[in-house]
Amino acid sequence: MFSIKRQGSIGLGLLGLTLLFFALIIPIENKTAYLGISFLLLTLGGLFYFNAIYGNTLAGIKNDGVWFNALSTRGISGWILGMFLTAFYIAIYWFPEVLGYNEQGVSTGLVALFDPLSYLLNGNAATQWFLYGTLYTFAIILFGIKFIWKYWGNRYQLFRTLSVIFFQFCFAFFIPEILSKLNPDTPYFAKDLKNMWPLNYYFLDQWHLKNMLNGGNLGLFFLVFGLVMIFIISPILTYRYGKRWYCSWVCGCGALAETAGDPFRQLSSKKLSVWKFERWMIHAVLVFVVVTTIAAMWSFLTDNPELSFMTRGQFISGVVIVLIILMLTLFFWNKNGLEKDAKYTLISLGTILTLILSIQSFSGQYTILFIDAYSFQKWYGFGIGAAFSGVLGVGFYPFLGSRVWCRFGCPMAAILGLQQRLFSRFRITTNGGQCISCGNCSTYCEMGIDVRAYAQRGENIVRSSCVGCGICASVCPRGVLKLENGELEGRINTTAYPLGNNMEVNP
Repeated sequence: MFSIKRQGSIGLGLLGLTLLFFALIIPIENKTAYLGISFLLLTLGGLFYFNAIYGNTLAGIKNDGVWFNALSTRGISGWILGMFLTAFYIAIYWFPEVLGYNEQGVSTGLVALFDPLSYLLNGNAATQWFLYGTLYTFAIILFGIKFIWKYWGNRYQLFRTLSVIFFQFCFAFFIPEILSKLNPDTPYFAKDLKNMWPLNYYFLDQWHLKNMLNGGNLGLFFLVFGLVMIFIISPILTYRYGKRWYCSWVCGCGALAETAGDPFRQLSSKKLSVWKFERWMIHAVLVFVVVTTIAAMWSFLTDNPELSFMTRGQFISGVVIVLIILMLTLFFWNKNGLEKDAKYTLISLGTILTLILSIQSFSGQYTILFIDAYSFQKWYGFGIGAAFSGVLGVGFYPFLGSRVWCRFGCPMAAILGLQQRLFSRFRITTNGGQCISCGNCSTYCEMGIDVRAYAQRGENIVRSSCVGCGICASVCPRGVLKLENGELEGRINTTAYPLGNNMEVNP
């Protein structure tokens, strides 16, 4: 009976998905009804399936058979899903005409199917981005219900899942669309609520800055609010709660990873070599986005000196001073709190920008690091903003786990991780005496942290990459792990703990 229910619910969901993509090849007359039926079938199929696998189970760990499922172990169904997601992202970013989008005229196909909903919310015809945003939000809500069902009884998991669903639906999807309908002539800055750098990597781009500076009181508000978020609110929240306040409670990328990506979390590699590559990669992306932002500011000051209170030379001097202060603070206040790669990255950033930017400030050219400033923005938008965060970040869920983007590429995660490592009250405490070395914590850590190694030694887990999802604590059968806030002093405890054959045997 269980198998029949599960297969029937899968069939119902696949029927809804098939109907949705039939719009690519057949014209749809009644788009509202057709779209509604497709989403209804997807929703009912999902809910029936979640009920079949979790409806009659007790609260607790529900990962039985995860290594025997082809979808979650890089089997044939996993490869099919991965290739489908990758193809969809490639189409969204670079070939939207495949989905029916027509920039010069009336769209057709799958994009046009979403016209009724788009007109209702923002007053305009659908674009490939409205299609993407709708499907993205729907996936988070539907699989968020699955996640809640799976971890029912765990208050922290319920809280953070409801939190990411709320922020994705309200602040990333619904409110911006409504604002677009109510303020059709207002520049884009007033409709995009992700107004914090480097999450919004174009926050300081020329077009965005000009819109805010020319946007009256509303534009000034968004500019000041964005700066306050960067330099005041974000550090305070990270100090109090760690990077989980954003990565696990607010972020849309994290929301999709935690909900739709939950079946693939065990695929995140825990190899030491991957961990080393991860640290180099994410810090390199951070350097890239910093250089890109400085290039954007350089271009803005070059083209619009009348809109700024500082000159290019003053800006460069300010950058150099800030970098010097940052270097001194990190290396003298907490020089032992950073890994070698983070230190080298910061040294490289400081050295390159201090020397070359100083030279370029007198050249009167459009270049930065001897490269056209706009090229940095194009490279970042293509390589990081699209290919990495989208195609690899989501399309490779079934291959590399659910947090590929968060582990290796997100500059926001890199900055919050540095703050978490150096001056956050958050840590995961461990009770090594209760650990039975089952390995559940390490297996289901989507960030690739070998949690068991810390638990066996009774060491607190204070890692830059930890997003505070709490799954390690949720799947622990002995209650060894606990997410806590405390004083900064003593939170990193690396006292040697006797293990196995390392113990001295006294006669």
